[in-house]
Amino acid sequence: MINLDEIDRRLLAELQAEGRITNVELAQRVGLTAPPCLRRVRSLEEAGIIQGYHADLDASKLGFTITVFALVSLKSQAEESLRAFEDHMKTLPEVRECHMLNGEIDFILKIVSRDLQSFQEFLTSKLTPAPNVDSVKTSLTIRTSKNIPGVPLEV
Repeated sequence: MINLDEIDRRLLAELQAEGRITNVELAQRVGLTAPPCLRRVRSLEEAGIIQGYHADLDASKLGFTITVFALVSLKSQAEESLRAFEDHMKTLPEVRECHMLNGEIDFILKIVSRDLQSFQEFLTSKLTPAPNVDSVKTSLTIRTSKNIPGVPLEV
C-alpha cells in the first residue's frame, strides 16, 4: 500500500467525485497552486492509484433497461479454467463487472441488456454455453438505491 498524505487523499476524493475538474480548480480546492497539484496528480497516475477517468452514463437513457446479476459456477476451478472464463467474459460487452468469489459460487457478473428478450438471448447463446460453465443463477435488478463508484476515502 502506498503512503498517502492528507493532500493526496483530498486530491483523490475530489477527482473521484468530479473527474473533469480543471487542474486550477482542483488546486484551489486542496490548497495548492496549479504546478504542484499537477505533479501530484501525475505521480498518483504513474503509481497506478488513478487508473483512468470515466463518464458516468445513464444506462436507461441509452436503451439498457435491464441489469442482472449472475452467479456462475464452473465445472473446474483449475487456474487455467478460471483464467479462460475471465478472458471470455472480457470479450462480452454486456458483462460490465466480473468478480471471482470465495465459496460455492465461482463468479458474480453484472450484466446490462436492452430488455428481457435481449438478456435471455445473451444468457442462452453466450453465457451458459461458455467454456467450463456448470450453472448460472440470475437475479434481475428491481431498483438500485446506491451506486457509488470508487472507494471510501477519509479526508
